[in-house]
Amino acid sequence: MRRKDREITDRGEIREILGRAGVLHLAINGGERPYAVPLHYGFCWEEELPVFYVHCAKEGRKLELLRRDPRVFLVIDTPGPLVSGGGTPCRYGALYESVMCAATAEILGEGEEKRRALALLMKTQTGRDFAISDEMAAAVCVVRLRAEDLSAKARTE
Repeated sequence: MRRKDREITDRGEIREILGRAGVLHLAINGGERPYAVPLHYGFCWEEELPVFYVHCAKEGRKLELLRRDPRVFLVIDTPGPLVSGGGTPCRYGALYESVMCAATAEILGEGEEKRRALALLMKTQTGRDFAISDEMAAAVCVVRLRAEDLSAKARTE
């Protein structure tokens, strides 16, 4: 990371960012060109790295590409207001927090992990607990994104 002064290494701070950001940008190997899509997510921690869950339709380009190559990259950010450069164009900037990681995608089958993943997604997005039935889970596809590394940074002032 070039800007070490903005690096965040505290896992608690990173969890807070992930808890409030709401949208991750999933970059997938699209063959001839990269493919990226914004998605709502849920997450939990396994050891020192997050595991993200996203849901989608049961068919489509995203799933086709993930089946071909499950290696993905995630970007999660909380964009903030513009910071004035005092009239000098190259001195403008913005406040932000961001988390990035390489991950491996796995399409989940039916069962308890899928229901738990959807409940985590709803908890992350709404702050509320929901019970997910088998019928609800059967209506969508859920993808687990297991982080392989993690970096985070912020500009807060």
